[in-house]
Amino acid sequence: MENNIKTHIVKDFKEKSILVSREFKTTLKNIWNAFTDSKILDQWWGPSPWHAETKSINFTVGGFWLYAMVGPEGEKHWGRMNYSAIDLHKNFHIKDVFCDEDGKVNPALPASKGQISFTETNNGIRVDFKMFYPTEDDLRKLIEMGFEQGIAIGLDQLESLIDQNKI
Repeated sequence: MENNIKTHIVKDFKEKSILVSREFKTTLKNIWNAFTDSKILDQWWGPSPWHAETKSINFTVGGFWLYAMVGPEGEKHWGRMNYSAIDLHKNFHIKDVFCDEDGKVNPALPASKGQISFTETNNGIRVDFKMFYPTEDDLRKLIEMGFEQGIAIGLDQLESLIDQNKI
């Protein structure tokens, strides 16, 4: 992958984890909303020409976000992000899975657990997205599916929304 200077990605195969870090010039409230409000998530989550389409979201402990990644031909690939802990404006813990349109987990695709953290810096807010996988093979499969490129493009799209004052 060509390195996106703004998005830092660290893969640790021994730990079976991937860390994505990015700093945004915005407020903590704005970046928190960008990760928790489906109206905003649908605008940036997923690499163009794909986009996210929320079926339902319940951003509470025990709740989840059920969404489709919609391709340019209208094809849909479903995902579900389960929320297991929330510390307002600091972090939230998730289990991220591939599923069907009803939220039933697809065990053939990698699932992960981790957290998304928000830290104030001198220049704005740093977002750290660290996910752990049950096996090294699951981590490799996710990488082969284009995760690094996809998350970098999505975060570029988020930065564009921030720059245009759309959040």
